[in-house]
Amino acid sequence: MTDPNPRHDYSGRRALVVGGSIGGLTTALLLRRLGFDVSVFERTPGGLDGRGGGIVLQPDTLRWFHECSDQQPEQVSTSTHYVQYLGVGNDVVHREEAPWSYTSWGTFYRALLADFGTRDYHLGEYAAGFDEDEDGVEVRFVSGRTERADLVVFADGISSPSRTRISPGTTLDYAGYVGWRGTVPERELSPATFELLHDSISYSVAPHTHITLYPIPGPDGGLAVGERLLNYVWYRNVAAGHELEELMTDKRGFASPVSVHPGQVQDRFAEEMRRTAAEVLAPAAAEVVLRTEQPYLQAVRDAGAHRMALGRVALVGDAASAARPHAAAGTAKAAANAWALHDALAEGDGDVADALAKWEPGQLELGQRLLHRVQEMGARSQVSCTWTPGDPDLRFGLYGPGH
Repeated sequence: MTDPNPRHDYSGRRALVVGGSIGGLTTALLLRRLGFDVSVFERTPGGLDGRGGGIVLQPDTLRWFHECSDQQPEQVSTSTHYVQYLGVGNDVVHREEAPWSYTSWGTFYRALLADFGTRDYHLGEYAAGFDEDEDGVEVRFVSGRTERADLVVFADGISSPSRTRISPGTTLDYAGYVGWRGTVPERELSPATFELLHDSISYSVAPHTHITLYPIPGPDGGLAVGERLLNYVWYRNVAAGHELEELMTDKRGFASPVSVHPGQVQDRFAEEMRRTAAEVLAPAAAEVVLRTEQPYLQAVRDAGAHRMALGRVALVGDAASAARPHAAAGTAKAAANAWALHDALAEGDGDVADALAKWEPGQLELGQRLLHRVQEMGARSQVSCTWTPGDPDLRFGLYGPGH
């Protein structure tokens, strides 16, 4: 698609994007659009398209497909028409019309990678450090590889090692609870549960906990009702210390501060999770949890960067500030960071460091506003128990509830 707006041309200049997930690919595509020769380096040695999990699609997330891609949003997403809260016995205690679209992580990743291509996409490369001089930035990889560029963007997620270099003092703080996640094929649900859940974002709320459920594309990209997966995240309080450390230790004996992958959750914890679901959740929500073959979990953590740029190096997405999922805005924020970076570079005179300095303040403010809002939402659910069905302040949105 031809861009009608004039912009600075960075042809002949090179950009590196460290992190090949959704935020990294969006950034890479937008930098290439400005003329940069872009290379992406992803630390995972194998392909990422097998990853599951759902994404609520907000306008910033979909903007690439609306404006720049031959692929259309409806080719990578599914949708529902309502938001509802379920009570005891599956009674609907609140329901309102609120259309939302969703995708699966793998479906969206494959679509972005198809647009970027694999020639300049490098797997199994972990960026260990970088230095900047008057001629550019040099990035060092643990493989022994070094790469130089005029611009380097770190989009390497919540555990980004470069965050401490660019934003010293920023810590990754545990929120006091974890998110149990899983997916179940819609066709495996009982008819009553399928009918209740298939056209809504559904919530079940109990003291100090809640679960959110919505449909996403199937593992083969199936979008039709009945071919999709029902995806959920269930927030449960877990005390910091030995209790959390045991839970986050997988079947191989490896402890992770962030996540335990499908198939690696210790059986005793998965069994306890299923027992509790039957006791505290609405029956339809409990059925989805009980039918999950391989649940997985993430420790909910926050990170609020106070810097996102250092010379010609930038942080985007969770590598900068990571916010709890309650606003369903993580991928939207990464995309917003990338689009704002694109615009700052396009409107500049070719001085990369100057463009990043102008880009940084607004993106820091965006991240801090989101972080404060989701912390308040989490406190209402997990601490004060004031998560009220239908409260408009609890709606999804990057820029505010419903926005």
